[in-house]
Amino acid sequence: MVDFDVVSLPETDHVAEGDTAPDFTRPLVNDEYWEDRALADAVDGPTLLLFHPMDGAFQGTYLYNTVDDHGWAADVDVLGVSISTPYAHKRLLADRGDGVRVFSDPGAGVIEEYGLAHDIDGMTGVTESRPAVFLLDADRTVEYAWVADEHPAFPDAEAIDDAVADLVD
Repeated sequence: MVDFDVVSLPETDHVAEGDTAPDFTRPLVNDEYWEDRALADAVDGPTLLLFHPMDGAFQGTYLYNTVDDHGWAADVDVLGVSISTPYAHKRLLADRGDGVRVFSDPGAGVIEEYGLAHDIDGMTGVTESRPAVFLLDADRTVEYAWVADEHPAFPDAEAIDDAVADLVD
């Protein structure tokens, strides 16, 4: 059994409920290919925008397993964002995240703009995203937001279920 210490993360001025999710353009990866895509062009209805640490980290694996377990991609578009490359996203999507597409943000610019940057202990110069979930309406207004305040932390899947149901009903 692996033993993890829970570490409190510093407060951050992140995107919150009622805000308009900032637009950005990055490579958007699906199970077949990737292309540069703006968030504004990718959001055309209710969208779950998931930020996670690099692919392969257990938080990302857990998050996409939860997407599959709860069937969110059947009700809303599901878009992820991490610092991993499009190649890593292709490997991730081959195993989990049915119907999910993931933006590649290796320079962490989007992650910083959303107020989610987290410097990795022991890895100088490497920034990743703290886990976060934003449920957007068709105009990119944030209807639900959860941002980790400790590491590791995981979103409340039932709260996301309720938020999705409220938005699509």
